[in-house]
Amino acid sequence: MMVTVRRTNTILYCRHWRETVAFYRDVLGLTVAHTTDWLVEFRLTADSFVSIAEAARTTIASAEGAGITLSLQVDDLDGLHRHLAEADGRPGPMQAKWGARVFYFHDPEGHRLEAWQDE
Repeated sequence: MMVTVRRTNTILYCRHWRETVAFYRDVLGLTVAHTTDWLVEFRLTADSFVSIAEAARTTIASAEGAGITLSLQVDDLDGLHRHLAEADGRPGPMQAKWGARVFYFHDPEGHRLEAWQDE
């Protein structure tokens, strides 16, 4: 059987919820798709989302996924790197990997993000 995935949503459980929501909304400029008083869902693409959940208020405990990297293919890698540097987002150095240019950065909760663009 082949599973047909219609929508993806990565949920990040956060202790520093307000700061992390502000980072994804104000620094990365992501569009809010849905919000409650303890969760904000951001649209990445038509069918791909990332949600920021206040860990203390969720009904399912965090899986403590310290080994997770949220990987984002972007259209303007240099522009994002510059923007993060100006917004004190502390982007790491540009690297070349797998035929792409890439850099890493962290949200206020410490989740690792990877931004990349084809060379």
